[in-house]
This record gives sequence, C-alpha cells and structure tokens, in this order.
Amino acid sequence: LSLNIISTIFGILLISSLATEILGIHALFGAFLAGVIMPPSINFRRLIIVKIESVSLGLLLPLFFVFTGLRTEIGLLNNSHLWYTTIIIIAVAIVGKFGGSCAAAKILGNSWKDSLSIGAFLNTRGLMELVVINIGYDLGVLSPEIFAMMVLMALFTTFMTGPTLDLINLIFKKDKEEP
Repeated sequence: LSLNIISTIFGILLISSLATEILGIHALFGAFLAGVIMPPSINFRRLIIVKIESVSLGLLLPLFFVFTGLRTEIGLLNNSHLWYTTIIIIAVAIVGKFGGSCAAAKILGNSWKDSLSIGAFLNTRGLMELVVINIGYDLGVLSPEIFAMMVLMALFTTFMTGPTLDLINLIFKKDKEEP
C-alpha cells in the first residue's frame, strides 16, 4: 500500500474517533467504526493490519498500559475495608467467570480437566477489561478507588491463568499415573 492510502486510513480513523467523541460516545467506538467501513477485500484488510499492527503493538499498546498504570492509585486503598472490598471483587470475578464457564463446559459434557482449563482461560481479563474500566473512569462511572480495585482484579485474574493451568495439569497428571 502506498503512503497516501495509509495516511488516508489513519485520517479516517482519527476523524471517526473525533466524530464519536463529539457525539458523546467514546472515541474507541469511532475507531471501531472506521475498521468496519473499510473495503471488504480480505487482501486489502490484511495489508492494513500488517501496516498498522507494528505501530499498535510497538507503540500504542505499551502507552495504553503506562497510561492505565499512571491512573491507578493503589495508595487510595488505604484501609482494611477497601482491601476487603477488593478481595470480594476478585472473588466474585473468579467465581462468576471461572466458575460459570467451568460449570457450563462440564454441563456440555467436557471432562473435568477440560472444563477447569476452559474456566482458567476464560477467567483472564487483560486488555479488554482495562479498556472498559478506563472508559468507565473517563465517564465518571468509576471512582478512583473502584478503578484501582478493578485494575487489581484484572491483573490478578490474568496473572493467575498460568499457575492455575499448571495446577490443573499437575492434578490431572497424577490421576493418569495412578492405575
């Protein structure tokens, strides 16, 4: 793709983001709409993805994480009540997503190992959760304390995925070894 086409695509992205922001909708939705209106050619979309991906992953994504980290004021969680609330939020998040997806997988006939693994994978929050809570914080829906709690929940549930999968594999490996 020529530099003019890439520049035009970035222009469309910025204009649609600005338009939705002016309308009172988050700029993220404008960026999404810019992607939706691109020509339907698969080759064209692949070329755009290749050109934009390096900028997105190499510059914008790390900047987003820095931005979120700078906004997270863990020092605001300065009493035991707020920490108990954080623990309850984390527990409800785990039971809701890990437990719910594990139970659904088991009901659908998966083995316990597969059901627990599905629960572990679906329990992660990661980038999408951070995007949503940043939007909520920008809109004033989340207080700085709740924002910090939600960031901690997103980090905790994401970081627990690897150790949880290791534990599941260890438990079910022992079951296979027993005659």
